Amino acid sequence: MTIEQRAVQVGDFTFDVRIGTPDDAPKPKGKKKIYLPTVLLLHGFPHNSDCFDDVVPRLLDAGLRTVVFNQRGYSAGARPDGVDSYLLTHLVSDVIGMLDALDLSHVLLVGHDLGGLVAWHVAAKHPQRLNGLVTVSVGHPSAISDALRESDDQRKRSSYIKMFTAVGSEDKLLADNADLLRRMGLPADSIPPLQEPGALAAAMNWYRAIFTGDIAGKLACGPIEVPTTMIWSDQDVALGREQAEMTGRYVYSDYRFCELNGVDHWIPEKAPAAVASEVALRSSPF
Repeated sequence: MTIEQRAVQVGDFTFDVRIGTPDDAPKPKGKKKIYLPTVLLLHGFPHNSDCFDDVVPRLLDAGLRTVVFNQRGYSAGARPDGVDSYLLTHLVSDVIGMLDALDLSHVLLVGHDLGGLVAWHVAAKHPQRLNGLVTVSVGHPSAISDALRESDDQRKRSSYIKMFTAVGSEDKLLADNADLLRRMGLPADSIPPLQEPGALAAAMNWYRAIFTGDIAGKLACGPIEVPTTMIWSDQDVALGREQAEMTGRYVYSDYRFCELNGVDHWIPEKAPAAVASEVALRSSPF
């Protein structure tokens, strides 16, 4: 397998991208294109695309090409000022722009945490660009709205968002050598990138852009009409069972729900084999 690092221009921004190619991938002859099943993986908060480091090799071994990139706010060349720069409409446009920049007509899309939220919106708005969808931890946005409205448990689990959206919250998270981030269970090697000037503030702007004001309106998402898998873990402290189990009502295509027992929120790092297995299963037939 080979991993190629690229700086990819999408609009006014430059994103840090890694493209993985299986060892047995066919080689193009002349100008003729060779189609290779491709998986695009979207990270969540507060870690970057490194969260998939143990997932990607397994996908490559399964014969799938992989693309991971540090999204808006996480790539130094894609770190605009202002909360409104991180609205879901922009995050979705980044994904479609990345597909266009890499000349990918369609992919299997995977998203964890807030990357999963973006993935749901990509699937709803651009189903023709996807072969399938795998979301990790985060249910359909309308299911999340339902759970926040109907479930005391989910409202309690989501209470941390108030702190995340507060002005200066990044300073609290970075204090004492990022003690709060470490206590959240974030892998130690994910901390240094967030200590770069402006990096965590940009990452927090995802929360400020999405989870303030008309939250239900911002989360609003149409039904999903591509084959979909959702992976949820029963030890997730932030995202409860209600939003996971209500997700199926918003998928109007083949749907699979995978529950992992004894795993916390950080599924790509804690259960990479399970993630890769579900992605490979969803990719066949591609």
